[in-house]
Amino acid sequence: MDFNLSPEQESYRDGVRAVCASAPRARVVIAKPGLDGHDRGAKVISRALRDAGYEVIYTGLHQTPEQIVATVIAEDAPILGLSVLSGAHLTIVERVIELLAREGAQDVRILVGGIIPDADVAALQAMGVDAVFTPGADIHWIVATVDRLSATLTDVMEAAC
Repeated sequence: MDFNLSPEQESYRDGVRAVCASAPRARVVIAKPGLDGHDRGAKVISRALRDAGYEVIYTGLHQTPEQIVATVIAEDAPILGLSVLSGAHLTIVERVIELLAREGAQDVRILVGGIIPDADVAALQAMGVDAVFTPGADIHWIVATVDRLSATLTDVMEAAC
């Protein structure tokens, strides 16, 4: 079916098709911890990862670290994306990492996005966060980062698309 796509849209579509035809993709949990009620960014990232062939589990708003970790464990997801706009990212991420370790899931790859001051990026990385994205981050770069992280995973892949 021809949708009269622009050349950019066709290129993106062809790229997604190529990815879907390639290796299996990891399961990714995208979570919104705390009282923050703005989830558009988390939904945009979820959609981009789905378009790239990932199975994405979006937890919805107002999740506690305990609920997030329970979802990661229940879904056997090797990648967790946290969207934090409230300013509580250091406290929340520290608790999530602590709970993952307690559950024997310290190998889960963690990405954090949101309103993150430059000074806190290094602190998050020192805690074990694999990547930090701030407003304006390119969606393709985020997907490429998940691709890079998932390439190092073993025995946790889902069938592509």
